[in-house]
Amino acid sequence: MKISLCPLASVGIFLVVSCGGGSGAVDSVPLSSTTSAVTSTSSTATTSIPIAGPVMPLTGLPMADGALAMRPAVAVKVDNHPGARPQAGLNQADIVFEENVEAWTRFALVFHSQGSDPVGPIRSARTQDIDLLSSLNGVLFVWSGGNAGVTEAVNKANFVSMSPRAAGEGSGFFRSDDKKAPHNLYTNTSDIWTVAAGRGGTPPPQFSYSTDPSSNSGVDVVGVKLRMDGSMKASWEWDVDKRAFARRHDDKAHVDSNGEQVTTENLVVLTVEYKISSANKKSPEAQTTGSGVAWVLQQGKIAQGTWTRADKMAPWTLTDEMGEPILLTPGRTFVELIREGQGVVVPAGESLAATAWP
Repeated sequence: MKISLCPLASVGIFLVVSCGGGSGAVDSVPLSSTTSAVTSTSSTATTSIPIAGPVMPLTGLPMADGALAMRPAVAVKVDNHPGARPQAGLNQADIVFEENVEAWTRFALVFHSQGSDPVGPIRSARTQDIDLLSSLNGVLFVWSGGNAGVTEAVNKANFVSMSPRAAGEGSGFFRSDDKKAPHNLYTNTSDIWTVAAGRGGTPPPQFSYSTDPSSNSGVDVVGVKLRMDGSMKASWEWDVDKRAFARRHDDKAHVDSNGEQVTTENLVVLTVEYKISSANKKSPEAQTTGSGVAWVLQQGKIAQGTWTRADKMAPWTLTDEMGEPILLTPGRTFVELIREGQGVVVPAGESLAATAWP
């Protein structure tokens, strides 16, 4: 697939577009003059070999480049409206969070060990992003704006704001002509890291990873089915050939802009409370501190237990029903932030098709 630019995309042209963060939410979006193709690096491979030595903080995989490991993480708010699919970057992010918004869902793609050129479509922030991403230690936060309350919250957070306006010249933002606005804004993580050089901090680990993945325990499972806010229905099924869980929307494979199905080595489903955002009474706000029910799926198995997080600066702690730590398989992690009752487990011996949506 090739992402090309709309006819108005010439140097010096700016468009004022809606950002979806409430009434009156706008941001000036500079448009690049060069065509950008999807050239994302291949997704990180999982491993079943015991790991020794230093590892990357957001994947638990061996550290191949110490300088790379020291750079800040980039978090990109990506659209999940039907008009935004297929997205770029879902298979390259170290961690992906999926959150309920006013309708459908949105993703927060967190890049560190590798990037995605391009990544998107990029949409607006929500107040729930502050608690969710603050533990990344000065993350480079890529977003397309928000209402006044959201903008104030982002500006007060320990983020490095990388909206098109804040990032400025050289940040790589452009609009493609294969989708309609507002579902067609992209940038490149390589450009974000370049323009933000010297800013942000190295992210600490967000989860605990096993150094011997073959020792991870659990019960055999087919996958899970989720019915989140709006009309978002997604399922995940263990793919033994890929050694990963593969994602579907309704009954169709969820493919990225490279035509590859979205997969993950670790699928973490967290039940959280959603309150009303102080910035918009129509906007849900996931409560990502405290504790709740956790399902952790990896290597074709599921462990059920509890998630805890002391405050927004703390990492996630996952424990099983006996109170023992649940360690993830080194690799990529996809985190689903669901309301109570929005997910159902498909146990071994059953099928996705025969299992009712929650």
